[in-house]
Amino acid sequence: MKYIPVIIILALVLIIIIAIFCGVMYIRNKTREVSRALFGTSDVSQAARKMKQEYSSTPKSVSAMTSLLLPKIVADFPDFQYDEMKERAENILTSYLCAITERNSSLLQDGNTELKNQLENHIQMLSAKDLREYFQQVKIHRTEICQYRKTEGRCIITFQSSLECYHYITNINNSSSIQEGSKDCKHQTRYNTDLIYIQDRNLVEDERDHALGVNCPNCGAPISSLGAKVCEYCGTPVIEINIHAWSFSNVEEV
Repeated sequence: MKYIPVIIILALVLIIIIAIFCGVMYIRNKTREVSRALFGTSDVSQAARKMKQEYSSTPKSVSAMTSLLLPKIVADFPDFQYDEMKERAENILTSYLCAITERNSSLLQDGNTELKNQLENHIQMLSAKDLREYFQQVKIHRTEICQYRKTEGRCIITFQSSLECYHYITNINNSSSIQEGSKDCKHQTRYNTDLIYIQDRNLVEDERDHALGVNCPNCGAPISSLGAKVCEYCGTPVIEINIHAWSFSNVEEV
C-alpha cells in the first residue's frame, strides 16, 4: 500500500508528458499544414526562407495623395511643374544615399543648406562610431506626393518614394564585418523627401523656425497666394520683391 502514492505520482507525470508530447505534435502538424498551404512546402525553415525572399522582393506601398493634393498646389503655384519636381526628388534621394555610401557629401546633386548639413552630420556620426553605411543598386519603384503643408510665406511638399536596395552597415576598417543589414538580401523601404518653397531664402535658412509674412509693397495688403505674381487688391507686381525658390530640405526613411 505504501507504494500507491508513488505510483499515482508517476502516472500523473506520465500523463503530463504524454499531453505535452501530443500538444507539441499537434502544433507541429498544424504549422506544417499552414506552411504547406501558404508556401507549398511543409519544411518550416524553407518556408521561412521563402517568406523572407518574398518580403525582400515586394515593393513597399506609398501614400499616394498626388491626385488630391496636386490641384491645390497648382492653385497656389500655377507654374509648378510636377513631373520636373518629381524627377528632382528622385535624383535628390538617390544622390543622398550615394553620398552616404561614398562618404562624400559633395555627391549630393541638389538641396539647401539644411539638407547638406543633415547629410554631413549623418556621415560624421557613422565615422565617429567607426561604421560605414552602404546603399547599393538603388531602384525607385514609385514616387507620389503624400503631404502638402502651408504656413505664411512658405510651404512644404513631401514626396514619398518606394525603393529597393542592398543596405548594410559594416565596421569602417573591416567591410566583411556586417553590423546591420545584408549584402545578399534586398531591402524594401520608403523615404520622404521634402520640397520647400520660400519667399526669402536667406531668412528662412538662417531662422528656420520663423514663417514669413509677405505684403504688397504698394498697398500693404497681405499676399494670400504663395505663388502670386501681382497683388489681388491693387494689381501691383510682387514677383520682383520675392526670391522665388524651390529647394529640397529633408530626406528621411519612413
